[in-house]
Amino acid sequence: QVQLVESGGGLVQPGGSLRLSCAASGSILSIGGMGWYRHAPGKQRELVASISPGSTPTYADSVKGRFTISRDNAKSTVYLQMNNLKPEDTAVYYCKTSKWTGGVLYDYWGQGTQVTVSS
Repeated sequence: QVQLVESGGGLVQPGGSLRLSCAASGSILSIGGMGWYRHAPGKQRELVASISPGSTPTYADSVKGRFTISRDNAKSTVYLQMNNLKPEDTAVYYCKTSKWTGGVLYDYWGQGTQVTVSS
């Protein structure tokens, strides 16, 4: 089992910044890539950014140049630095990882953290 706990969400004005953190605990050996997803009311959940075990990042087009994903393997933590936030970034942000166990790939999700961008 892997537990993921997000933190860092909140209310911010347009143009502001937030940094989300996702701390992994439990059976974290051999955790693979980690990703941040978001789910806004009335919209489908979307992948915002992901990072490989070797720290290669990928981003959704909507956040390129504004968001930065990083990971600290020693702390088993992944971060999402969000700059120049826009109202359309408002959503619940979830951290996700996957792990092979007994030949089966399991997905693990955090509980989510609310990000609200509003003046």
